[in-house]
Amino acid sequence: MKKYTRSAKASDNPGKWYLVDADGAVLGRLASQIAARLRGKHNTLFTPHVDTGDSIIVINAEKVKLTGRKWKQKMYYRHSGYIGGLKEISADKLREKRPEDIIRFAVKGMLPKNRLGRKLYKKLKVYAGDQHPHEAQNPEVLSL
Repeated sequence: MKKYTRSAKASDNPGKWYLVDADGAVLGRLASQIAARLRGKHNTLFTPHVDTGDSIIVINAEKVKLTGRKWKQKMYYRHSGYIGGLKEISADKLREKRPEDIIRFAVKGMLPKNRLGRKLYKKLKVYAGDQHPHEAQNPEVLSL
């Protein structure tokens, strides 16, 4: 009898919802654990080319921590597409304007850069405060 490695299908994943509180969590450590959960690496049926991950709701994004002097020194860049159109914003100013984006950018950078990565990214929901509109999904609290 031959033994073989089973490759998961998309229908094998029940897709649970988890709630993560970012209050006091260090950004990089939190983002790497969220990315692994979105990808499904905690799952025994993990298959690299299939979505076997869960949906994650992150609350209190405005209370995430950065170590050292990163609030002032870490810069986020974007480009308008025109000559001289490079824009930059520090992590401190981004926290004032859109605190959810700090976690979104960190997690997105840890996901695959392909169709699957874009699909996984859509399963991440980030909110600045402690309120979220996903009570109907009955999310389990996940302590990372």
